[in-house]
Amino acid sequence: MKKNVVAIMGPTAVGKTKLSIELAKRFNGEIISGDSMQVYKGLDIGTAKIKQAEMQGIPHHMLDIREPDEDFSAADFKELVQQYIAEITARGKLPIIVGGSGLYIQAALYDYNFSDRKRDPLLTKEMEEIVKLEGIMPLYQRLEQIDPEQAKKIHPNNHRRVIRALEIYETTGMTMSEYEKNQVMESPYNPILLGLEMPRALLYERINDRVDQMIEKGLKTEVKKVYDEGYASCQSMKAIGYKEWISYFKGEQSLEGTVELLKRNSRRYAKRQYTWFKNKMDVTWYSVTPSTIDENFTLIFEELAGILKK
Repeated sequence: MKKNVVAIMGPTAVGKTKLSIELAKRFNGEIISGDSMQVYKGLDIGTAKIKQAEMQGIPHHMLDIREPDEDFSAADFKELVQQYIAEITARGKLPIIVGGSGLYIQAALYDYNFSDRKRDPLLTKEMEEIVKLEGIMPLYQRLEQIDPEQAKKIHPNNHRRVIRALEIYETTGMTMSEYEKNQVMESPYNPILLGLEMPRALLYERINDRVDQMIEKGLKTEVKKVYDEGYASCQSMKAIGYKEWISYFKGEQSLEGTVELLKRNSRRYAKRQYTWFKNKMDVTWYSVTPSTIDENFTLIFEELAGILKK
């Protein structure tokens, strides 16, 4: 029989962490972070990483496993998460993935196939030289021409992903978007996908409040430390909550402008998360509000108990 794996998904600030703890306590679970940026050491406040005191004794995995200058891909995530799922189920416990990085979670749960993507070191080196001499835009514009769908998903500053997408096309004749669409959505697990959603106005208010709380907790100091250590151009600093500060540290943007930009980017990211999860995965959605969240959680507990008994 396929092993049960619960995944809690939804936009930032909707209440996923709280639900994950309650589920783990009730169903003998261990939690795997499904956030692609919580893997980085030192990126705590801006990624809303759970604190030790908040874990309530529940084991958490995939936190603080990379240095800020290390790359971390969906393929890396898949490999590690599948290892943790095997270990957790071997202990007789329920794996619970919680987070908002949709592609990463999908890759792990549906055994996304990365291994047969051919690599051409010479081609990669050639494109890296173009970036050094001419910047990333010539390559990014080429990606927009051959795979506009993928170009919309990749920020031009993410040189590694731009080059990888072009490399796949040049070596296979297939765009990354075509490659992703051809993936077989068959899971080696029994994935139980739970989604939390909230009326947009309420969610945006919570996101704005969360950013204000992050500032109060010392987000600026946290980001400045990472920035001063020379990680400004690394993948870790592309995260929302971190990249917005670079212009501020360079004296090109006010503190007020930085905070407003962070709030705006966080709201836009939440909207993209909704769209991704609803279009890509078969999620059972639960609408929550701050005043009804406990009632909603009770319903989730009851329905999950019924599913796990089958």
